[in-house]
Amino acid sequence: QVQLVESGGGLVQAGGSLRLSCAASAASGIINDMAWYRQAPGKQRELVARITSGGSTNYVDSVKGRFTISRDNAKNTVFLQMNNLKPDDTAVYYCNTEHSSISTGWRRRAYWGQGTQVTVSS
Repeated sequence: QVQLVESGGGLVQAGGSLRLSCAASAASGIINDMAWYRQAPGKQRELVARITSGGSTNYVDSVKGRFTISRDNAKNTVFLQMNNLKPDDTAVYYCNTEHSSISTGWRRRAYWGQGTQVTVSS
């Protein structure tokens, strides 16, 4: 089992910044990729950014140049630095990770955080 605890959401004006954090805890096994998704009202959940355990990253086009994903492998924590926020960034942001262990035959299983609200006012 993996628990994800998110923090850092809130209300900010357009052009402002926020930093999201997500700490993963697992009794055993390996935390693999970590990612941030978001879901706006009436829209499907979309991948915002992903980072591998080796540090490779990818972003959705709409946030490139504004958002930065990073991680602290020693603490199994992923961060999302969001700069120059826009009203279209308003959504619930979810932390996601893939975990594998001997109990799953080392197959990856996805886990989700509870979500944190980000609201950007114009």
